[in-house]
Amino acid sequence: MMKKLLSILFVLFLGSTLMAQTTVSGTVKDAKSGDPLPGVSIKVVGKSLGTTTDFDGKFSFKVSQDVPFKLEVSFVGYDTQTVDVTKNNASLSIALSEANNRLDEVIVSASRTPESIRESPVTVEHFDIRDIKNTTAVSFYDGLENLKGVQINTSSLTFRSVNTRGFATIANTRFVQLVDGMDNASPALNFVMGNLVGMSEMDVKSVELLPGASSALYGANAFNGILFMTSKSPFEYQGISAYVKSGYTDQKAAGTNQYWDTGIRMAHAFSDKFAGKVSFSYLKGTDWEANDFRDNTNPANTPSSPGYDGLNIYGDEVATTLDF
Repeated sequence: MMKKLLSILFVLFLGSTLMAQTTVSGTVKDAKSGDPLPGVSIKVVGKSLGTTTDFDGKFSFKVSQDVPFKLEVSFVGYDTQTVDVTKNNASLSIALSEANNRLDEVIVSASRTPESIRESPVTVEHFDIRDIKNTTAVSFYDGLENLKGVQINTSSLTFRSVNTRGFATIANTRFVQLVDGMDNASPALNFVMGNLVGMSEMDVKSVELLPGASSALYGANAFNGILFMTSKSPFEYQGISAYVKSGYTDQKAAGTNQYWDTGIRMAHAFSDKFAGKVSFSYLKGTDWEANDFRDNTNPANTPSSPGYDGLNIYGDEVATTLDF
């Protein structure tokens, strides 16, 4: 009886040991200003397990590994730091120091291989996670207008066209936009439709812009420039993150209407070789309304008049003019 009891206790102890998990949490701040840093990558050294800080600079995750072990804390524009975890349920306070300069940022768009931005043979405009956080624009895509040599044509709430070198048009067929190396231009229209079919703001890691003919490496379609967007890797940026934006749109014809923009991103690394992520975004708002129904040729005509061609009436161009 005693042997059976000891065996049961041994199995329970062994099981609890095998299932032991270490909980790590803490806060990451700027060493100079003390402000919390969102989007900081927290990774267990030697493993693909990790997470990122939320908008308050806080993080928390569980590690199937006994202490001690090390965490690698990295963020664009800051020096990478290694932190020792020596006990379970540890609450860490980490302060990252800003790098001396941003010339060591790694880009891939200039020559299709990773290289330092200061070694790039062409001019590259770079927009990273920190710039997305600091932009005052409604979305990261609107914030691209702050880059040198960029003009954005706004056609609606969801359709914005990036132009460079003065080629300002909503249908710029000589401008290429790549999302993780894939062209996201509309196959039927043969031009980029802004971020209408792009990535969620929560999933953007960096944006690189090559204006003008310096983008010729990507072919004739990139003669006016190329926009290279890179998403976050599910191995490095794990966990659940979300955002909610609210406001109002105002127009004389449409009045004042509520505006909503929300999104969520989930990512998890199942092993060192396999990981997955999913992101979802939802936008709702009243763009504009057209209430000018005057005839293009004769303002005295009404919708019931023969040959009526209303300014904001679609489909009446195919009507047959009656000759009385």
